[in-house]
Amino acid sequence: MNELAPVHMSSVPQGGVAVVFGASGGVGAALVEHLRASGCFAEVVALSRLSTPSFDLTDEASIAHAVATVAALGELRLVIDATGFLHDDLQGPEKTWRDLDADKLARAFALNAIGPALLMKHALPALAPQGKAVFATLSARVGSIGDNQLGGWYGYRASKAALNQLVRTAAIELKRRRPAALCVALHPGTVRTALSSPFSKDGLEVQTPQTSAARLLGVIDALNEDQSGGFFDHLGVTIPW
Repeated sequence: MNELAPVHMSSVPQGGVAVVFGASGGVGAALVEHLRASGCFAEVVALSRLSTPSFDLTDEASIAHAVATVAALGELRLVIDATGFLHDDLQGPEKTWRDLDADKLARAFALNAIGPALLMKHALPALAPQGKAVFATLSARVGSIGDNQLGGWYGYRASKAALNQLVRTAAIELKRRRPAALCVALHPGTVRTALSSPFSKDGLEVQTPQTSAARLLGVIDALNEDQSGGFFDHLGVTIPW
């Protein structure tokens, strides 16, 4: 596909506000670029730990303040959580149960499940009350229990599986309050970013952030309200729980 081609989100009412949490990452930055180029939103806000306002997934007050600041700009039509943690200098994915460590597991859950859950807590009630509005969080195929054939990566798999359950549960409550709104989990595919590059394997389709972002926005645009609570890959295919 032409990764620079404009992305048009025709299913979402024009105008309003779109916001990307985690906009300093590769996919997050590409999502912001595509959203701004689309011309579909009156405001596109890029948020990170270094933005104004800033947010920290381990600090609920910062999340609440960031959401309130963005919601004050206009009707909140699209919220994308592009955060995610797999590895850094302090820890990496576990290859065996011998690598399991309570503090490292707690950190993975704090960043991949608890933080996004608190973001849902504040962002879902702030979505536009009428018409299509979407909260989408970037999950991972390895968070699928049904698709797990290789093992390993205990903390990342389990924290993303927890995120998927949180999305599913929140979507049920959202349906009662805002019937036209959606809450979904999306798998961006293997993307050429600092998060995934150390673990790329031969035979995998590795996308640029721009291609992944364009595909994800296309999936969001195609989803209808009956698909809220689902888990979809970057081509719109449902992933098993």
